[in-house]
Amino acid sequence: MMIVIVPVFIMAALFTWRYRGTNRNARYAPNLAYYWPVEILIWGVPAGIIFWLGLHLWSATHRLDPYKPIDPEVPPLRVEAVAQDWKWLFIYPEQDIAVVNELVFPAGRPLALRITSDTVMNSFMIPGLGGQIYAMAGMQTRLHLLADEPGEFWGRNVQYSGRGFADQQFRAIATTTEGEFGAWVEKVKASTQMLDATTYEQLAKPSVKVPVTYYSGVQPGLFDSIIAKWHGDGNHLHAQVTGTEQAR
Repeated sequence: MMIVIVPVFIMAALFTWRYRGTNRNARYAPNLAYYWPVEILIWGVPAGIIFWLGLHLWSATHRLDPYKPIDPEVPPLRVEAVAQDWKWLFIYPEQDIAVVNELVFPAGRPLALRITSDTVMNSFMIPGLGGQIYAMAGMQTRLHLLADEPGEFWGRNVQYSGRGFADQQFRAIATTTEGEFGAWVEKVKASTQMLDATTYEQLAKPSVKVPVTYYSGVQPGLFDSIIAKWHGDGNHLHAQVTGTEQAR
């Protein structure tokens, strides 16, 4: 910005002094239509700025692509995130568990998220780990994150979604070791609740300030069925999940 602003102020002062009423030596050229040094200055500087910014934007966009795995050689922890009114559901397909409003993962291991919404558009964000990405019904987005150190982070929906928007928050916890993460998984598996189609329908109903809830098992294909139900003919979620199971 200084490249643009500083010359403008200098020229404003210079022109005011150069073409003052008492200066009879200033050249008077009322029919001047083209002067190439001025044209180069007017168009060259902005073009140079755009080129320089575009160069950095292009490289940074590809380097920071949220769909790009952080380290292809390290197997990530896969989690499926579902935005609801007004809470977040996290499904761990490899561990066969699900958690409401709590996301736990080992520090130092990449986290691969598949994200969707079972309501209006939401926006998933953990400010301490990465930028926001939208969650849309009938669609999925992806996000790869990594916590360099153990800690607890604040996550939330940053896209206004109705009266419970302010309370749609969750804790993101990076454990110290894989063993600590494994102990947390066993804690979740000790829950007596299962996340099947019926339980999910009750969970998906609008509610605010929902406490952390554990599910020791998940209906197979639940995440895909949540996406698929927005593309079908309005069939019940039971039918969507049943169809997914039969296809598998």
